[in-house]
Amino acid sequence: MSGTNAASGAAPCRFAHYFVICGIDTETGLEPDELAGENFEQSPLKRTFKSKVLAHYPENVEWNPFDQDAVNMLCMPKGLSFRTQADSREPQFHSFLITREDGSRTYGFVHTFYEEVTSPQICSAMQTLYQMHQAENPSSATPSSSSSSSSSMDSLASSLDEADSPSSSSCRSAACGGYDASRDTLYVSKALCLITPMPFMHACRRFLSQVHRAVTASLPPPLPLESYVHNILYEVPLPPPGRSLKFHGVYEPIVCQRPGPGELPLADFPLGQTFPLLGVENLVQLFNCTLLEMQILLYSQDYQRLMTVAEGITTLLFPFQWQHVYVPILPASLLHFLDAPVPYLMGLQSKEGTDRSKLELPQEANLCFVDIDNHCIELPEDFPQFPNKPELIQELSEVLLRYGISPVGGAPPTSVPTSTTTLGSVSVSTRHPGLKSQQALRELEDDGRNGNLGGEQLAVLELLQGNATLERLQALAKRTGVRVEALRGVGGEGEAQGGRTAVDEEELRNAKLNVQLREVFASRFTMMFADYEAFVIQSAPDLESWLTNREQMHNFDKASFLSDQPEPYLPFLSHFIETQMFATFIDNKIMSQWEEKEPLLRVFDGRIDKARLYNVRAPSLRSSNYQRCTILKESAQAIEQRLLKIDHTAIHPHLLDMKIGQGKYEQGFFPKLQSDVLSVGPTNNKWSNRTATAQRRKDRHRQQTEHLTLDNDLKEKYMQEARSLGKNLRQPKLSDLSPAVIAQTNWKFVEGLLKECRMKTKRMLVEKMGREAVELGHGEANITGLEENTLIASLCDLLERIWSHGLQVKQGKSALWSHLLHYQAREETLEQQQAESPVSNGPERRKSESSLGMPSLRESVIQDMRHIQSMGEIKTDVGRARAWIRLSLEKKLLSQHLKRLLSRQALTKKLYKRYAFLRCEEEKEQFLFHLLSLNTVDYFCFTSVFTTIMIPYRAVIIPIKKLSNAMTTSNPWVCVSGELGDSGVRQITKNVLEMTFDCQNLGKLTTVQLGHDNSGLLAKWLVDCVMVRNEITGHTYKFPCGRWLGKGVDDGSLERVLIGELTSPNADEDCGRGCRTPDMQHSPGQTRRASITSMGGRGYKPTSAQIQEAIGEAVNSICKHFHKPEKERGSLTILLCGEVGLVGALELFFHNGFKSARLFQKTVFVWDFVEKAVAYMESADQMGDMQETAEPLGLTCVSLCHYVSAINSSPRNIGKDGKFQLLVCLGARDRLLIQWLPLLVECPVIQRMYEESALLRDRTTVNDLIAVLQTLHDFPITLEASLVKGIDL
Repeated sequence: MSGTNAASGAAPCRFAHYFVICGIDTETGLEPDELAGENFEQSPLKRTFKSKVLAHYPENVEWNPFDQDAVNMLCMPKGLSFRTQADSREPQFHSFLITREDGSRTYGFVHTFYEEVTSPQICSAMQTLYQMHQAENPSSATPSSSSSSSSSMDSLASSLDEADSPSSSSCRSAACGGYDASRDTLYVSKALCLITPMPFMHACRRFLSQVHRAVTASLPPPLPLESYVHNILYEVPLPPPGRSLKFHGVYEPIVCQRPGPGELPLADFPLGQTFPLLGVENLVQLFNCTLLEMQILLYSQDYQRLMTVAEGITTLLFPFQWQHVYVPILPASLLHFLDAPVPYLMGLQSKEGTDRSKLELPQEANLCFVDIDNHCIELPEDFPQFPNKPELIQELSEVLLRYGISPVGGAPPTSVPTSTTTLGSVSVSTRHPGLKSQQALRELEDDGRNGNLGGEQLAVLELLQGNATLERLQALAKRTGVRVEALRGVGGEGEAQGGRTAVDEEELRNAKLNVQLREVFASRFTMMFADYEAFVIQSAPDLESWLTNREQMHNFDKASFLSDQPEPYLPFLSHFIETQMFATFIDNKIMSQWEEKEPLLRVFDGRIDKARLYNVRAPSLRSSNYQRCTILKESAQAIEQRLLKIDHTAIHPHLLDMKIGQGKYEQGFFPKLQSDVLSVGPTNNKWSNRTATAQRRKDRHRQQTEHLTLDNDLKEKYMQEARSLGKNLRQPKLSDLSPAVIAQTNWKFVEGLLKECRMKTKRMLVEKMGREAVELGHGEANITGLEENTLIASLCDLLERIWSHGLQVKQGKSALWSHLLHYQAREETLEQQQAESPVSNGPERRKSESSLGMPSLRESVIQDMRHIQSMGEIKTDVGRARAWIRLSLEKKLLSQHLKRLLSRQALTKKLYKRYAFLRCEEEKEQFLFHLLSLNTVDYFCFTSVFTTIMIPYRAVIIPIKKLSNAMTTSNPWVCVSGELGDSGVRQITKNVLEMTFDCQNLGKLTTVQLGHDNSGLLAKWLVDCVMVRNEITGHTYKFPCGRWLGKGVDDGSLERVLIGELTSPNADEDCGRGCRTPDMQHSPGQTRRASITSMGGRGYKPTSAQIQEAIGEAVNSICKHFHKPEKERGSLTILLCGEVGLVGALELFFHNGFKSARLFQKTVFVWDFVEKAVAYMESADQMGDMQETAEPLGLTCVSLCHYVSAINSSPRNIGKDGKFQLLVCLGARDRLLIQWLPLLVECPVIQRMYEESALLRDRTTVNDLIAVLQTLHDFPITLEASLVKGIDL
């Protein structure tokens, strides 16, 4: 293997690593390719046969070991294809890439052409196959041209070629689509391939097409082919960063360039083709789906289109990188890989004439399907749009139009196509044999000169080589002795620029367009993430401890980052910062403090620093205004300068020390190359020596640092663990497709899905508990509704992927909903059978009914499905599945429902293959356990999302039976209010005390107004509480009352506003649901002390310290409420009027030392004191006593009198305590409470109605109260409509 070592010495710096030839192995003959799944009803010419790697040079490169199976499969993804002289045999070009375990990539560039089959065995084998086929299918003996083309599985000649050549179809029908060895010539596909470390697509394409031209030309090439292959493998280096390189092909020089260290990385696939294929709008949507890590499937007949779109879209992600499965060309034998339950970006070759609707894909819930040939895309449902999308589309369209490309998908490009060259006027005269051009060609053939021509001669030669038509003319001229005189206008404008060909011009134009389009996208990220460094959490002291604890660590302060972003960006950013590509980007940032920066990160950070220099602290960076890219011109200039002024020229191809007489030139056939001269590189190469010394220096440095840093293998292992799922499955193993390997791959998926489920549920719990801990008074909030919604959406996506893994037969776009429908059908059949033989289940239901007077709600998978099916707003299966997941999560039944669904094992076996996740018992149990943990927190993810649906509510009024005749003659009514609206007044049937009504989703319920019309003899009514239940989600709210409603009893109220709170489910239900979080309104301060209502109860007098603490807590809760993000605040009404609210605390303050109970007289209420004080102020004002008081005090007096009279003159009968509650709420809203208190304290009425020791008569305490209430002035308090109804101020 001496050759290998010589070959590998400079491999990292070599332009190409391997030259490969694939085709038919004449020794093994025709082998059908079963893996490609071909149809034997087809004509043998249309079937696919196994191809082989016939030769590759060198044998091996240690940096990039040769993977024979993968290269063979990707060079000829559909195997060999045969043609006769009647068929189109245009050569085709395509590229591919192989992703290695560590994520690094190798590129392959393939030129496929057709070569005549000379082996008699193969011709006769084809003849036999054809005769057998005819005998079996007599009807197909004379197919029409259209049917034979539609059944063609040919991977290379696209349908366009066939459509464009009318002669070919007529010939084919003449030849009856068959093969007769005596009459037809048989051709078979052969592929020439270059494997390179970097994607120099244009240069490789030109080199391979020149090699092919040398084989098919009438004259042999100037040098043996080995010279050119040896030259590109060993003597052409990679251009250094920021430089350009010129090397020589067979006939003409080839130029390539490489971006500098501060520029965007190399991307040679023409975006100028990608954009017209899809249209700008579709491409931006595809880009968005890629950023959100959805499953992306590209679909086209043309392999090169698949590769161009895949590479185009991934290069636009800068500075991020796609982290999941990436297979731009999926060989036919790997179709099962579409079953992968992970994000992927794959390309699938469409068969000619097949319809998209016939394509059965395992999962489509989260799939973005890109039909390249028909210029359209199918998007998944419901995902956030990329920020400033219309402005981005506008800017991209302007760039394209400057280059003459239409921004609409499918429009033909208005520019000159790559392959064509314009031919100006050529005047031919028959005077002397052509001197200049003949001389130039002779000189090129002269081995001694080897192409090192003078400037003028070279220009002529390059001009001739740039044009196939001229070349044929030249050959003709040589034979006939005709001289070519004037060659004007060849290459169009290119001629003006120093003899550059049209191909050069086209390449330059492509390179400039590429970089400008990429810069537009890059500048969007520079704007969006300008401040990202400030939110990176650097918590580990060294790399080793960081890698070890990677999973437990928070690396990025997501909540703070989002709170700093413009509102319109939030839906997209909250999803994007949860992706693997963003996590990896942040990991690279953290690791850059200990090791060299990852190249993309280095460029990105450099750009952010530059942007900061120009904007000292850019407030503009935070605004959502669109800022256009400012460096389009300079980025294009850098490339233009490199391509016009060549920095390096490689050694020319030259004669090698070869055996004479081997590899004789035979037109149209690729010769067998001499492997001994191609397996060894030159030893005296100056750049190979340079890289070898650099490598030695690197090795020494690595040995020095190895004992200081972590062992590399260990680090890689940690990193594999640290990066979540999918990284080690970037590309399926292409070589070994045994069942064992497929099983191993699926096992990796099962493990990955379980791990992802663990991470997601943990993240949801930590975020949610973090938020509830804040409501309990601990720590800081770190989740927003937006973020919660993002996490739930990603859980829905995970469940869809789990349910579509290993499906037997796919039905509908949502695998989960399809399974649920199967389950529903079975259960409903069983229900009907049971209905015919009923079983009593009365006793248990009554047990739960008696607990709260609310009949128990029937919980079942089917019941929840029916709720979802009745929602007309949801139109698709994917939408229904997501709604069902949200509903089950809100009801704390997700794990239980899925367990029930999967308990029907016969159904699961029928629907899923053995390797499916849902049939791995242990993993399934763990998965359900992880989901069960979500029952520990409260979600309102169904109620808060489906805000417009109609929901049935059940209301039950529970009287205190001991003290009251539960019968009443009056007509009761109820009005339920929630965060999204109210139900309006609903009359309750007399003495039934229970009702159900449908109304639009009210959201979380806040208040109930309860009243009656005081009619009849028994109009007094003592009510314990009102219970209201949402019949879909099962959320039950309790609205405590404990008071009379009626004239002449209690405070004379005929209507009360009751404040509700969510009750925990019944104990017996709790068993099934697991534990539950404490109620949202309570905080530790309030659970520590007795509740205010119990303090105010009979026989219990709270101390002044307890009362002051209660007021402090109530005010504190209101302050915390306003410090939360607006969407997270919940109900302010509960904090004002609830059990531990501000009104209750102030009532205690006013009740302290109040002389309320009078002997033989009716009870006096605090409102009586307020009314007397107001009456005194009004009479004093009339007497003129108030004239001396300061002006503001007089105004305050007027405001208090005005508010009290407005409350008293309200048409509502809310009773005295209700009126006091209203006064406090209005005073808090209008910031008047602290002005009214001194008036009440100064009023002489206080001495009559309060004892000396009362808090209200203690000046210091009152001043403290005023100071506490003063803090509420910073907040805009708004009151619910149900509280202030009927008040006219």
